[in-house]
Amino acid sequence: MKALAIGGVADHVHMLISMPATLSVKKGLQLLKGNSSKWIHETFPGMRLFEWQEEYGAFSIGVSGTESTVAYIRNQAEHHRTRSFREEFIAMLRRHGFDYDERMLD
Repeated sequence: MKALAIGGVADHVHMLISMPATLSVKKGLQLLKGNSSKWIHETFPGMRLFEWQEEYGAFSIGVSGTESTVAYIRNQAEHHRTRSFREEFIAMLRRHGFDYDERMLD
């Protein structure tokens, strides 16, 4: 796995990650969450209570979308001044025709 862009705000993180086709999204996120949690706990003793939530959203993009996705991730703070994560996520799910359960977004 290779991180191409990482950014976020107080309640969520966006990451653009290049993953080999042989690695499932589930396994990739398990490795990322496990390794980053271990690093945070060891590096920042005051963050012993840090933990990732179980849920996540994962979307694939084409190579041609890399530049705009990196720009989007880098501008998270500015972007979320006008639109909440929840509003943004629901709009993205609807735009791409995904069915979802509102209860899973709380």
